[in-house]
Amino acid sequence: MSGVQIDGHSLTLEEIKSAIFGPLEVSISENSRELMQESRKAVQMVIDSGEVVYGINTGFGALSSVSIDQDGLESLQTNLVRSHACGIGERMDPESVLMMMLIRANSLAKGVSGVRPLVVDLILGMVNSRIAPIIPRIGSLGASGDLAPLSHMTMGMMGEGECVVEVDGEWVSKDARVALEDAGLNPISLQAKEGLSLINGTSQMCAYLTQTLLNMEALILAADASVACSIEAIKGSHKPFDRRIHDSRPQVGQSISAARIFELLSESEIAISHEDCDRVQDAYSFRCSPQVHGPVIDILRETRRILEIEVNSATDNPLVFIDDDEVEIISGGNFHGQNLALASDSIAIACHELASISERRINQILDPNWSGQKAFLAENEGLESGLMIVQYVAAAIISELHILSSPATISNVPVSMGKEDHVSMGATGSFRSLKCTILLSQVIANELICSIEALEAIDEAPGKGVRKLVKWVRSNVDKLDGDRSLTEDSERLSKSILDGGLTRIFG
Repeated sequence: MSGVQIDGHSLTLEEIKSAIFGPLEVSISENSRELMQESRKAVQMVIDSGEVVYGINTGFGALSSVSIDQDGLESLQTNLVRSHACGIGERMDPESVLMMMLIRANSLAKGVSGVRPLVVDLILGMVNSRIAPIIPRIGSLGASGDLAPLSHMTMGMMGEGECVVEVDGEWVSKDARVALEDAGLNPISLQAKEGLSLINGTSQMCAYLTQTLLNMEALILAADASVACSIEAIKGSHKPFDRRIHDSRPQVGQSISAARIFELLSESEIAISHEDCDRVQDAYSFRCSPQVHGPVIDILRETRRILEIEVNSATDNPLVFIDDDEVEIISGGNFHGQNLALASDSIAIACHELASISERRINQILDPNWSGQKAFLAENEGLESGLMIVQYVAAAIISELHILSSPATISNVPVSMGKEDHVSMGATGSFRSLKCTILLSQVIANELICSIEALEAIDEAPGKGVRKLVKWVRSNVDKLDGDRSLTEDSERLSKSILDGGLTRIFG
């Protein structure tokens, strides 16, 4: 089995995914282990000195002014975790939990959190053994860290509560202590600061946003591919994708989208047959697709930059800094997830826009005034409804996305007696955006179903890239030879998009 070493600096989003779905064995680098040991020594020096330092020998949040005797430091950490493990709602998917755990381990491996290396060893042991604590999703405010979900994670590390363990591809529920023992792992007894370091970070947000971003990178390619298929399905113009147009407005995302669509349309016989057509311009949903898809590409590029930094950052509080023999423990606010929250809001809106413009193309493909084919592509008009309701479903999804695209960041609620008076709601936002990507995949799948069905009724061959897309769609969805339920077809195709099936056919 191949492996990756985490060091708090170089973990990639693709490695996170591979470690969870790979499999990819994960371990901690020796350099990180040494840095963590030095950081832990610094914490112990503070404890031995009797100095009062937040997070080490004080209460938390609004109780930070309460000092704790040395005899109570381990109980302080255990009580912190148990009291904060009060999440509610549906349980996180095990894969999302494991992703969150890996990201938390990588943050601690940076070596400025003051925890022992064995803390990270245990997290990675659980990830490698496919042991995921059962975690209610709701409870994080996206600031002060993802406190409630990470507390449930830490309880599992303490051998408390329930876990699920993957056995022969199935997730089996086990008592946490039993799950650890079965894997040859020992439950942890938390020492000073360790509970706080485990629960005080942006790891749930990062896990959901990692899944969201990887989904979106597959979906934006699928959206461009859908445009190319739909352009050919209505015998539309290729001219709006001419490089000269986009070079005159050199927005990076727009240029990428236009170039992809233009390449997929190359060597089209349909375009040649359409040269003398009297249609002057296509609708905006076709002609302006690079101008709509392009800004999404720009958002995703920036989100990837932000997220790759975040998963390799120390996001707990306080942090331990060692300069020669000088030790300074500094309180700050790296646990605040505003960067992730704003990115997730942008992605939710982007999902709505991609779905909205896709649905408009579906409408035109099914309309004889644009496609030149039978209404709804039904073989027997009237007797059969063809793909009529495929558009209805896309429209219903857009309503769902409209509701979900409301910004999560605008719902600030001060907590902890006003000490924590501004929160990001990034955990809510990032999970919401993940749901949006799944809904978007279903709209794009429906557009591909319609465009490919229409293309097969055209005598001329489409562009060379579109030809590949026709074969790929047909490997997931059979040709319509009469009315039938298309639920399984649409869901299978959307899943294949998210699994990277379309990406793979273009290398």
